[in-house]
Formats: sequence, structure tokens, C-alpha cells
Amino acid sequence: MNQKDFIVKHHRQSVVAAVLWPLLIVLSLWIVYWVEIKFRFNFTSFGVYPREVKGLFGIMASPFLHSGINHLYKNSIPVLVLTASLFYFYKDIAWKTLVYGLIFSGLLTWLIGRSSYHIGASGMVYFLASFLFFKGLRSKNYRLIALSLIVVFLYGSLVWGTMPGKPGISWEGHLSGFITGLVFSFILKSQHFSSLPSPDKPKPTPEKEDEFLRQFDEQGNFRPLDPEAEDSSGYSQNSTAEDEDQVTYKSDS
Repeated sequence: MNQKDFIVKHHRQSVVAAVLWPLLIVLSLWIVYWVEIKFRFNFTSFGVYPREVKGLFGIMASPFLHSGINHLYKNSIPVLVLTASLFYFYKDIAWKTLVYGLIFSGLLTWLIGRSSYHIGASGMVYFLASFLFFKGLRSKNYRLIALSLIVVFLYGSLVWGTMPGKPGISWEGHLSGFITGLVFSFILKSQHFSSLPSPDKPKPTPEKEDEFLRQFDEQGNFRPLDPEAEDSSGYSQNSTAEDEDQVTYKSDS
């Protein structure tokens, strides 16, 4: 497989992952909410309840639970955008990142949260935004740095949600997601974009072998070469001192 085919295949696989999995994740959030409304269930008790054993189950379940349609809608769009970015730019560690983020942000919420049920995917939104931002800043890849700037532009105001504010808002879950994303941006390593081959670059032609450049002297003046003046050693009377040193060295050896 040549370089061009490899890059095209790499891009196609990333696009498929960035479209398919985020859509399925968001769809699962809506299915859970539909089941809750359709059959008149109340899943709030499956959320994270801090420092209670019964609340540990909510570490995995709480991101799929929402208090209402407005709550679900506000989380769906950023989840879709941020998971799509994760699967495109960090496809090789995307699932690992999501699982670790889910577990550790939920666990931190369980440790520091108020004594009430914490539900919603906003903790994962904060985790993903934090992870993508700090991971991109630490990279040396212009694509990932650009992604960090886009995340700041779109979701930079989220930082205010990590502080105590409106009642009923789990700022502890937001803060837990933000801290977890920051930590795992240092821990998890991705080789997704570094696996791409570098573009082929033409090798520069040495100045002494370039017929056109040889017609300029050291001051940049154009002095056409006289083919009859060139000797059999392959360099002209207009050769530089560096060329002469190289030829002298060869003849002495």
C-alpha cells in the first residue's frame, strides 16, 4: 500500500468511527429517556449518591439518566460533538478514554458530592472537553492544537460550571469531569496521527551540482558558464573555494 492509499484509508476509518459511535452513544441516552417516560419509570434512584454504597451503581448509570427533555437536549449536542472529535483524532484510545472517564469522574463525584442523586451526562461533557483541550495543547501536532482552540471557542464557558451556582446543578460532577479529563490527558498516550507517514519531500540539489545556480558568483552576480573553460575534473573556473577544497582533498587521497 502506497503512502496516498494509506492516508486515505486512515482518514476513512477515522470518519466512520467519528460518525457511527457518537450517534449510537447519543441514541442510547434518548432510548433510556424514552423507556423512562413510556413506562413511567423513575430512574433517578440509579444516579450517583455520594458516600453511600447504593450510590456506587450510579457511577456507570448516571450519564444515561436525565431529569427532563431539556436536560437531555442540552447534553446531547456537546456529547455528540466531543465524542466525534475523540473518535476522529484519538481513535486508538477513544473507548479506553470514555471508560476511564466514566469510572473516575463518577467515583470522584461519589467522594466529593452533596448528599443527593447526581444524574446526567454533563460530567462526561466536562471530562471530554478537558481531555481534548489539554491533550491537544501538549501535543506537537497542529491538528490537535487546532482542536484544542476549537474546544475553547465552543465550550470555554463551561469552566464556570465547575463552581457552586444554581441549586439543582451538580457542579461537583462538572468539577470531577474536568479534573479527570486533565489527569488522563497526561496518562493516556495516542499514536493515531503519529502513525501517518510524513509527506515525501524532494531532496534538495547541492548547489555545486545545480547548473543554474553555478552561474551566480558569491555576490549574486550572474556570470554565464563557458563550457569550454570547464576542466575534466567536472568543476568550472567559477567554482567556489569550498568546491576546490573538496577536489584537492580527493586528489591528495
